[in-house]
Amino acid sequence: MNLTELPTQVGIGPVAVGGNPLMDEDTIDFVISAWLEDGQWQVTRLPRRTGISVAALTEALSAQPSEGSVIGFLAVSEDFFVIVRMDGAKPRFLLSDVSAAEDWSIAADILDGLELPMPEDDELDELTPAGDLTLLADLGMSGSEFAILAEDLDLYPDEVLTTVAGRLGFGEQFESLLDPPR
Repeated sequence: MNLTELPTQVGIGPVAVGGNPLMDEDTIDFVISAWLEDGQWQVTRLPRRTGISVAALTEALSAQPSEGSVIGFLAVSEDFFVIVRMDGAKPRFLLSDVSAAEDWSIAADILDGLELPMPEDDELDELTPAGDLTLLADLGMSGSEFAILAEDLDLYPDEVLTTVAGRLGFGEQFESLLDPPR
């Protein structure tokens, strides 16, 4: 399944898509994008509504003024996170926990797009990332480093993503965008 071809229903309240309701934007903790411009990181907070579906998220990231890759960071309900890397029109994903697909449509859509099955009941208690653990390797974050960080049960999504941003070189910019008024 091409993840960029999913419906782009954006608005208030959930809408059914393929049997899964879209997420209400109130469940989105934050959506932040980052890209390199003349060797300097540009980091911006996107509207929460851009995180309610894969299509809305990839569309918003594609619209960022970058000539190279754009990285998107999405945190949902202090439960899980998604990192998206847009290289042109081609998205690559990392979902922090496959069990999120049981409750959250965006996580289920990412698993579907990755052609991974929904987690079995016995897998729901495990924190298992899915997707491309190496999507930031060329920027300084190895897949093994990512796996260790993503599987740390003591860290909330915003803490993991702040650590990732710091490792990539824009931690202070990222952290300054975490708590603006809703």
